[in-house]
Amino acid sequence: MARRPGAPAGYGEEFTFVSPLVKYLLFFFNMLFWVISMVMVGVGVYARLMKHAEAALACLAVDPAILLIVVGVLMFLLTFCGCIGSLRENICLLQTFSLCLTIVFLLQLAAGVLGFVFSDKARGKVSEIINNAIVHYRDDLDLQNLIDFGQKKFSCCGGISYRDWSQNMYFNCSEDNPSRERCSVPYSCCLPTPNQAVINTMCGQGMQALEYLEASKVIYTNGCIDKLVNWIHSNLFLLGGVALGLAIPQLVGILLSQILVNQIKDQIKLQFYNQQHRADPWY
Repeated sequence: MARRPGAPAGYGEEFTFVSPLVKYLLFFFNMLFWVISMVMVGVGVYARLMKHAEAALACLAVDPAILLIVVGVLMFLLTFCGCIGSLRENICLLQTFSLCLTIVFLLQLAAGVLGFVFSDKARGKVSEIINNAIVHYRDDLDLQNLIDFGQKKFSCCGGISYRDWSQNMYFNCSEDNPSRERCSVPYSCCLPTPNQAVINTMCGQGMQALEYLEASKVIYTNGCIDKLVNWIHSNLFLLGGVALGLAIPQLVGILLSQILVNQIKDQIKLQFYNQQHRADPWY
């Protein structure tokens, strides 16, 4: 059959602009994070149900289980758009996926820049979070384990100093405090004892009543905020690598989705062109 002059040569009914490589690479990319998101939600829900309701409500703002659930649900919805959009070649879902991923990336970038520029305010916010965690230390087992891990990891005690533990109702030094842990600090503040077979959980007994030099013989007296800042300054390359590791999958997802969207648009134009000229005897 004769072809109209100027008609695109080689674009038959079987030709497609949509690359199977791009399509299924984006699909399996999203499927991987879709599965991860479901695991995160499952772990978060399980951890939440295992807690006492009173403890969970008292420490809602710093509850790792709630954070895990929220991040998991958002990731689930985002990767759902990417999975179905790539599989069904749906431009609306793919553009939603790309837009949301771009917003997440820009928010992370903005948070990093603002944290660097306003480091004093960021330090104050960290101090507020740590003090709130100290107040609820005995209310949440996950939080308690997290604080103990941090104090042992960074060899520190409290936010600014070991006396910050007086903010906790169980460790408060007031005379009317009936707790057996009155004026004490958690065992994670204690200096490690070589060859210790059994951990002495009462090693911090009465430490807040001692002066700095005397207490430093038994516990860590420096606060965790300064130790955390020093650790960040000493591990900037590590943190940069982590940030890059988070950014690369997001950029890959944005790039693949935009490539696929453009290919689908080209395919729609081709189909429209073929429909227009199917009845043309010169086509």
